[in-house]
Amino acid sequence: MAKATKYTSKTADEKGIIHWSDEENQIWHELITRQLSCIKDKACDEYFEGLAKLNLPLDRIPQLNDVSEVLKANTGWQCEPVPALIGFGKFFQLLSEKKFPVATFIRSREEMDYLQEPDIFHEIFGHCPLLTNSDFADYTQAFGKMGLAATKEQRVFLARLYWFTVEFGLLNTPDGVRIYGGGVLSSPSETDYATSNKPLELKPFDMLDVLRTPYRIDIMQPIYFMLDSVSELKNIRKHSVEDIMALIEEAKKLGLHEAKFPPKEAKIAS
Repeated sequence: MAKATKYTSKTADEKGIIHWSDEENQIWHELITRQLSCIKDKACDEYFEGLAKLNLPLDRIPQLNDVSEVLKANTGWQCEPVPALIGFGKFFQLLSEKKFPVATFIRSREEMDYLQEPDIFHEIFGHCPLLTNSDFADYTQAFGKMGLAATKEQRVFLARLYWFTVEFGLLNTPDGVRIYGGGVLSSPSETDYATSNKPLELKPFDMLDVLRTPYRIDIMQPIYFMLDSVSELKNIRKHSVEDIMALIEEAKKLGLHEAKFPPKEAKIAS
């Protein structure tokens, strides 16, 4: 998690309404219309079903209350407004309570294609449609409970599980590769890359393998893990917290796989 951000989340008024500027609403419009075109025949069916239920506006940033109303009716979840960055403890706590953290800022025009911290477009468009699906929603809550029970060191391994499922998960379907990870679904370049014939590695999901696989957040992913369906997330959720922690300990003993990418260059302080 980044230690600093140039973004500041907006605060809702007494009625729970966030007042967005015309420019911010225009950025949302450009982001969502571009991405809706990009994910055609690439996102999974469960995502499109959730997107239809949310009926997100194209001309303005949706209000969290409106999104929460749909989530509550389907899976009991709701959106929780948070600052631009929150700690892992708060993150896990919210997920365990069926509250999905949404930073209430939207990226600047200079960072339309990529920004390191998740903004409201990433969270609402990328993740919330699938939170209407009970298998995905229950898995996300179970992940939050795992995180609350984990030590700081164990949470580093759990972050890989979240990364390769909720953020960058793919499905191996009879119709071809389909996306369910929000980090892919909210990025045009990642959407195209993950479903292309580029030199990337598509691996069947294996929990121990996932826990041992390093990743970087600022590059195209060289490795993706694939389930056959979103419903298979139930198999992960069925593991007890003790089972997950035992797998983490096994991953620690075996060590991480060799990274498929160069190390990130350290910034030199001026």
